[in-house]
Amino acid sequence: MSILSDKLRPILLTSISESVNVSLLRNEKRLTMFREAYYRVMKNAICTNCFVLANIIVFIVLELKGSTLDSKFMLESGAALAPLIIDYGQYYRLLTSMFLHFGIEHLFNNMLVLFFLGDNLERAVGKVRFVMIYLLSGLGASVLSCVYNYSKGEVVVSAGASGAVFGVIGALLYVVIVNKGRLEEMTSTRLGLLALFSLYHGYSESGIDNLAHIGGFLSGIIIALLLYRRKKPSCRFDSDIIQ
Repeated sequence: MSILSDKLRPILLTSISESVNVSLLRNEKRLTMFREAYYRVMKNAICTNCFVLANIIVFIVLELKGSTLDSKFMLESGAALAPLIIDYGQYYRLLTSMFLHFGIEHLFNNMLVLFFLGDNLERAVGKVRFVMIYLLSGLGASVLSCVYNYSKGEVVVSAGASGAVFGVIGALLYVVIVNKGRLEEMTSTRLGLLALFSLYHGYSESGIDNLAHIGGFLSGIIIALLLYRRKKPSCRFDSDIIQ
């Protein structure tokens, strides 16, 4: 029995050592992939990260001062209300409402989508165009929602970055389509399904400003159509061939 153990011991030790090495190698590869993705986002998506950070900071400040689930408090903090905007000229609410959120879940859902899709759009169109798409889409969503609620006589306190986020989705969808249906890991089918699912979720839940979502999505497509041009592949000639 001891002789058999002596013979098996080196084999078992070698097997365990190989298993440990394989496991460490896999973990190292995963860690490397995570670091590369992290640095890619942090380095190339400065504007996206700034918007995410701004929304988070505003939320924390408001929570320290009151409750973001209180409509009256949110209205006092800059949320949108159609009569105040149209009748009293408080147009700043069209912008300020984009950085306010009703509760942590509302904030988390919007920032999660913005963080993972914003960097793709920002790399594709550039920082200045990305900022323009985000802000103008958000404003377009706010205006459409405001005009609709005012025309219907509905008194609705609205806030959230979802209009701007849907603008990012719409713009990214256009950019992907222009690039023959694929941009990095993004495909037009995947983005289209994401947009449809998000809109469906909005209509299946109460208390969601679906018109703002549609307005932001369409605004994003239109603004991207005006601002984005696909980069033409550079033509390279062999100097030995050209005489």
